[in-house]
Amino acid sequence: MTVEHRYRQPGVVLTDHRFSVPLDHDRPDGEHIELYAREVSAGGKDPEALPWLLYLEGGPGFGARRLTGRQAWLERALTEYRVLLLDQRGTGRSTPLNRQTLPLRGTPEQQARHLSRFRADSIVRDAEAIRPALTGGAPWTVLGQSFGGFCTTRYLSTAPEGLAAALVAGGLPSLDATADEVYEAAYPRIERKNLAHYARYPMDVERARRIAAHLAERPAELPGGHVLTVEAFQSLGILLGAGDGSHRLHYLLEDAFVPSAAGPVLSDAFLEAVRGHLSFAAHPLYALLHESIYAQDPAVPTAWAADRVRAGRAAAGFDAGKALAGDGPVLFTGETIHPWHFTVDPALAPLRETAELLAARTGWEPLYDPARLAANEVPAAAAVYHDDMYVDTAHSLCTARAVRGLRTWVTDEYEHDGIRASGTRVLDRLLALVRDEA
Repeated sequence: MTVEHRYRQPGVVLTDHRFSVPLDHDRPDGEHIELYAREVSAGGKDPEALPWLLYLEGGPGFGARRLTGRQAWLERALTEYRVLLLDQRGTGRSTPLNRQTLPLRGTPEQQARHLSRFRADSIVRDAEAIRPALTGGAPWTVLGQSFGGFCTTRYLSTAPEGLAAALVAGGLPSLDATADEVYEAAYPRIERKNLAHYARYPMDVERARRIAAHLAERPAELPGGHVLTVEAFQSLGILLGAGDGSHRLHYLLEDAFVPSAAGPVLSDAFLEAVRGHLSFAAHPLYALLHESIYAQDPAVPTAWAADRVRAGRAAAGFDAGKALAGDGPVLFTGETIHPWHFTVDPALAPLRETAELLAARTGWEPLYDPARLAANEVPAAAAVYHDDMYVDTAHSLCTARAVRGLRTWVTDEYEHDGIRASGTRVLDRLLALVRDEA
């Protein structure tokens, strides 16, 4: 472990840590990669006297959120913990993986094989590799948001001795659902979120249809070379999974067109805003590895599950061409990745063959151990958001019943981003649950 820098923000002391861990934990003497993590402690407190809380970000493929001072849930955590914000392998300031670095791994086949080591199983082994250097061997509390909750469930399955408590916010995965089953459950929720948005903002029905019709005739090039197709436009529905996402989508749609000498065109401001939402330049692993987080049957590839399931739901409005041929709304999609992502986004286009190989890959190992979870002794709690667009509520509650002693808080007060949008409330509730104070 290397301590790189120590510095301050309002109310907090930050320390940058770097760690070397095996690329393949089954070969500890082989190649190593670097992990970066930011320690946060409250100003005026002695961090050495505080227990550790490890935060695992959602994703896959996102580095830990860059918080300033004591934002959101961190305010509550810092009252009694020193917090470690880990950039999971391949993300953030950890050894990066993207279109620029992956070619160093060789052919697309070699790249795909390399990427197979970046799922939750390896992330948990990374956490266990660095824990002794930080805690002296003591277990720590883990807070997993979204995909971070998938990782936390893996932690409970394989290394519960490393956990003092397990906290999950919007991220209890199914223990056995296939990728197809995950998306079969997801699309009805996505449809409900669309209909709720259009009920709130009925003027957006015509706005979305107008934009989709324009793009069907003239796909737009965004700044940086990203091509905005109808399908890419529909993927803005990922916003609908956040508490303020419907409002943000509405404001985006209302300023789409401006007059020009050639007639109405999509404005530069609209296209720039869309690029910010749709580009994978900062998190390419999200696109490359997304469906692999549901891959658990060694014999079954994910095979672009979201795209195949969507094709079967064209009548619901997810086929924009059919929607435009009638008078119904064009439905936005959600947290789904499709082959066309690797043709319209310059951050992904060079990795298209690698993505195809990952979609066709077999041999994925199961991520969770139902028997060990059924015998769990780690205090555990999960916030389950009612009708969460990203994680199926029924799947989460089924898993909650399968983990011995895990307590749930089911709420419709928040969407998937509740751990951030609620300020201190979600984390406070989770801590109360694991301590039998609620």
